[in-house]
Amino acid sequence: MSRRAAQAEIAALLDSHPQAALLQAEALLRESPGSPPVELLACQALRRLGNPQAAQARLSLLARDHPRVPAVIWELAQAASEAGDALRAIAALEDLTRQQPAVAGGWFLLARELRKVGRAGPAWRADLSGVHAASRDPELLNAAVAMNDGRFQDAEAMVRARLAEDPDDPPANRLLGEIRWRQGDMTEALALVERAVWVAPGFDLARDFLVRLLIQTNRLPEALEHAETLARSPIQSPSHDLLRASVLVRLGAQEEARMIYERLLAEHPGQPQIWQNLGHVLKTLGKQSEAVRAYRQAVTHQPTMGEAWWSLANLKTVKLGADDVAAMDAALTSLAPQADERREDVFHLHFSLGKALEDARDYPASFRHYDLGNRLRRTMVQHDAAAFSAEVSAAANTFTAEFLMDMGPGGCAAPDPIFIVGLPRSGSTLVEQILASHSQVEGTMELPDMMVIASRLQSRVDQGEFPDFRTMIASLTPADRTRLGEEYIERTRVHRQSGRPLFIDKMPNNWQHVGLIRLILPNAKIVDARRHPLGCCFSAWKQHFARGQVFSYDLGDVGSYYRDYVALMTAYDQAAPGAVHRVIYEQMVADTADEVDRLLRALGLPFEAACLEFYNNDRAVRTASSEQVRQPIFTDGVEHWKHYAPSLGPLIEALGPAVDAYPSPPADWRAWLSRDVDAQSNK
Repeated sequence: MSRRAAQAEIAALLDSHPQAALLQAEALLRESPGSPPVELLACQALRRLGNPQAAQARLSLLARDHPRVPAVIWELAQAASEAGDALRAIAALEDLTRQQPAVAGGWFLLARELRKVGRAGPAWRADLSGVHAASRDPELLNAAVAMNDGRFQDAEAMVRARLAEDPDDPPANRLLGEIRWRQGDMTEALALVERAVWVAPGFDLARDFLVRLLIQTNRLPEALEHAETLARSPIQSPSHDLLRASVLVRLGAQEEARMIYERLLAEHPGQPQIWQNLGHVLKTLGKQSEAVRAYRQAVTHQPTMGEAWWSLANLKTVKLGADDVAAMDAALTSLAPQADERREDVFHLHFSLGKALEDARDYPASFRHYDLGNRLRRTMVQHDAAAFSAEVSAAANTFTAEFLMDMGPGGCAAPDPIFIVGLPRSGSTLVEQILASHSQVEGTMELPDMMVIASRLQSRVDQGEFPDFRTMIASLTPADRTRLGEEYIERTRVHRQSGRPLFIDKMPNNWQHVGLIRLILPNAKIVDARRHPLGCCFSAWKQHFARGQVFSYDLGDVGSYYRDYVALMTAYDQAAPGAVHRVIYEQMVADTADEVDRLLRALGLPFEAACLEFYNNDRAVRTASSEQVRQPIFTDGVEHWKHYAPSLGPLIEALGPAVDAYPSPPADWRAWLSRDVDAQSNK
């Protein structure tokens, strides 16, 4: 056998039979003493046999005689690392990365060794150099192209083949995490990106992505921890500060976010996005004049910035004038050649013009712009009204009085939460502000946690673990329900800052989960904020929501949604009479004192005058009604929809008898549920 063939045979044995590889290498060295390739093979076998010290000693001599052979330096670095000689490993890796700066693995190993000796700054920079090197790696580039083309299976196969060789490859883990995220597997995406950051803590792009994933899953304390780490990166970037501010906003730390934005603007005053973000925070804090100035700065620097225009219009108490209408019309004209690429700016401008023309009492022109904005927005969201109605029917047919009785006691006994449910624009923010003015109640925000729990339970049906929703809910033992209730209390704890015994969760969509709330939090209070169907639905339709509420961009869809809401809440009323306290918006406006007293008594709270002076409460409010609840109740908006009545035919048809029966449910509400199931089954 030739020497080359013998060396190839030894190399093939290294991973599977290192002892045999070592014996053959030593035999070959006796025939050819001092052969560098064979000596390297012997050292590799020694390291794989768990004897890095011996390997290091021989490799040091080999590297002295052959300092320009990268494979020798690489093996020496790994042997020194495994032998616990971090300084020798660092010296070797610094030499290696000078010779081969385009090899990412050398940089990542150097970063790990530097951390062992407390050199955090250089380690961070080594990780960043590794990421830079990996950005030109053909295998990763090809996988990224496949991912961006939507060829997820091809992309995943490429990356998994690479990870089979090196499971700790940070860029490969981060890329596979993004592929799995795009495929909808948030759990694996998080695990992969967390692994990338654990292996390479200086991988800023992976940590940035991890923060965004944690925000999406409402793991806000963890997101803040990583965002604060990112802000200490040796490569300073305003994007790191902006990401940290975004987490702070979600945690309710508006003042801290404000300071970040103001500092960035002092350094870079021409940034429209930062001006807009500052405006959002100032609006939440109730500083309206300052918010107006911030939004004005945003559109001054970027006149086509539709979201900033909408943010101005959405202050509700601000009226946009003729000059603003002309500026927005000009912006739409300038956007026409790139309307497809700038759809978000376009629909925001239409919503803004709808509000400006509404304030000018030009209702036909206002409706036209609202309609154009809604039609465009509807093409960008997914909502199947019939499928949603079927889900509502399943919930109504599950949480019957008999079912609740059969389930028996269980759930977390904590009385802390007050859920305010209903449709958006129903007066729920007003109810929240009234209750948050009570000394025993803390106002938080629209919390997604109950929806996260409900979605996780529904996924068990979607994945085939249970044949239907009712069977899945029936499978929950008292211990399961207690655990879920305790999970909700723990998840929401981060939003509680005042030490008050009760807190508000004002996520309106929780009306879909009242039955689940009753099972896992039996002592929680539930308040249903309800408004006239035409006023509520039309107000939601002409409101562009920052996220969610995908049903609201079509008059027929929003009418169907309201009808489903009324039917399910009526079913709950019959299944558990008195479990839900209802606040009728028009009655609250007409007789505030009596309605507030009735509300407090229903929640077991003593009357406090501050609840009637809710507009003096300076707490942060993040919803579309944030400015309206900072002033006494006014009646102007109660029947505002009548200005648009000639155009509301699709809404009136979808609502059916819900309009005339209001505030009571229509007599045929139960037939709606049957019809919804039939409609879905016939699709």
